[in-house]
Formats: sequence, C-alpha cells, structure tokens
Amino acid sequence: MNEKILEVKDLAISFKTQYGILHAIRGVSFDLHKGETLAIVGESGSGKSVTSRAIMGLLAGNAIYEGGSIMYQGRDLTQIPEDLFHEIRGTKISMIFQDPMSSLNPIITVGKQISEALVFKMGMPEEMAKKRAIELMELVGIPSAEKRYNQFPFQFSGGMRQRIVISIALANNAEVLICDEPTTALDVTIQGQILELINRLKVERKLSIIFITHDLGVVANMADRIAVMYAGKIVEVGNSEEVFYDPKHPYTWALLSSMPNLATSRELDAIQGTPPNMIFPPKGDAFAPRNKYAMEIDFIEQPPLFKVTDTHFAATWLLHPEAPKVELPAAVKTLQKQRGRVKK
Repeated sequence: MNEKILEVKDLAISFKTQYGILHAIRGVSFDLHKGETLAIVGESGSGKSVTSRAIMGLLAGNAIYEGGSIMYQGRDLTQIPEDLFHEIRGTKISMIFQDPMSSLNPIITVGKQISEALVFKMGMPEEMAKKRAIELMELVGIPSAEKRYNQFPFQFSGGMRQRIVISIALANNAEVLICDEPTTALDVTIQGQILELINRLKVERKLSIIFITHDLGVVANMADRIAVMYAGKIVEVGNSEEVFYDPKHPYTWALLSSMPNLATSRELDAIQGTPPNMIFPPKGDAFAPRNKYAMEIDFIEQPPLFKVTDTHFAATWLLHPEAPKVELPAAVKTLQKQRGRVKK
C-alpha cells in the first residue's frame, strides 16, 4: 500500500444546539493513502459531510471537537490556527461541494473565479492567472474556454458548472481532493461524465480522493476502498471488492439491497425506520432498531470492529464466534453470483 497522506484517528465532533448536544461524529478513524480513492458512504445525517468539513476546517461555529486528530504532513489539523489552515485549504487540500450553483458567485464571471484562486493563493500575476484559468477550463472539458471565460454561472449547464468548480479545486495543484456528493444535483448521463473526469484527473494529477456519497452505486467503479458510516461511526471498511461482494454489516446489506441493479427485476428494498436522534445516542448498536438481524446484545453494547481480513473490518456482533449464522439478503446473494463468488 502507498504511503499515508492523511490519517484521521478517533475523531469525535459534537454541535451545540438549542435542544442539546448533538453527537455527530463518534470516534471515526481512517487513513487516506497516496493516489487512492476512499469512498465514505451512508445515509444523510450519518456524519459523512461533517467529517469532510472537519478535514477542511469548515465546521460551523457551534462545533465542538470532543477528541481525536486529523494528521496531515505531521500536523494535527484540529489544533492549528486559522492562518495556518489558510495555507493548506484550497492549496494542499481542496473540496468539491454538492451544488455547483451555490458554490459559485452568480455575479462574477467563471473565469474570474478560477483566476482569483491563483492570484490570492499563489500570488500569480493576473494575466498569467487568466491564461492558467483557461488551461484549467480546457482540462476539465469546457469547450471554447477562452470565449466562455467571461461568462457567468447561469450561462452554464449544471454539469458544466460542476466542471468549473472542479477546475477551481485543482487550480493550486492540491494533492487531496474531497468530493462531497458532487453528482447528486446532476442527471445520470452527466453524473457519469463527471465521475469519469474525476477518475481521469486522479491519474493525471496523482490525486488522493475522499468521495462522499449516499449511493454505493456511484462509487462502484471508482473507489479503491469504501468506508460505510452510520450514526457518526464507521461500521464497515474494506477494499471495493470486499464491501460490494463480501459485505458483513447488516447496514451495508441494506444499502446494497436498496441499490438499483439492471441485471435483475427485483423490487428494491427500503431501509425501514429512521436514523437515531444523535442528541440522545443509543446505548448499543445504533442500527439495531432498524436491523432485522439484531440480537439482544445489539441493544446493550456497541460492537467492536471485527477483523475479517487484513483490509476488511466490520462492527457487527454477527461476526462474533458465538453468533448464529444468518442468511444473506437476496440482493447480496445476487451480487455474489454475478461476481462468481457462489455457484448459480
């Protein structure tokens, strides 16, 4: 495995609200290696975006760092002052946000917004910055880039706006790129184009990518490793092959069962119930009330991350040696058959 470029360890983040302390992140740990794509997957409210914003130093004013660290180049990003973070944010670590329209200033031309990143972060002369901005627009597939440099965001389609946002994120040669649901607001065809673009830029720029999404299908062909989050914790982590074709956590099974599959006409399974209220975190496994495989211990004690392989871990009591054997959901069996893991 390549060297670690980012290391998150036991990260815990809460928020002060009028209703009490909301425990958003509860001991999250993961590494990002040089040149890899790590996908963080889970439902809305699972803590994915909070984790990414913590790495960027963009948490709201009511956030509380309860513990843990985010190590980058020998520095803990949870401890450095804002002026030092300014040197890293957008230069070493960049982010693509979910909605390109809200990420761009509607009254400033797109070219100016790209070149500003070069002028203010790298001290580049304006004329040189303009030339570089046009090159970046061409790099991300904007046709007639020189002409479109002086156009405004509303003159671009959603997919083209997202390409502009990507060019801004790459303007200063960042080595870590965080993609926070970058294709959610786009139609399926454009989604594919943006994912293909991100993959191409990853190889060309030797980027390390954290890809945040609620949809496992989106990252099926681009993630090297996948971390599944639920209720502020990572409940399963492994390489893409392991999580897709040999998943161990019931929540991962549920996500896979709710994913459309062109190879079968089965009815999609909805995940019953709702995520827990994290102002009052559950005592045991947070997924237990929605888990038809839950045992008595799931409502009493949180399971540890059990080791499946050297690269695959899952936090479920079903992996305990004394746990009963359960039958996999039909959707997971179908995926395994398609992969040739079990006999048809």
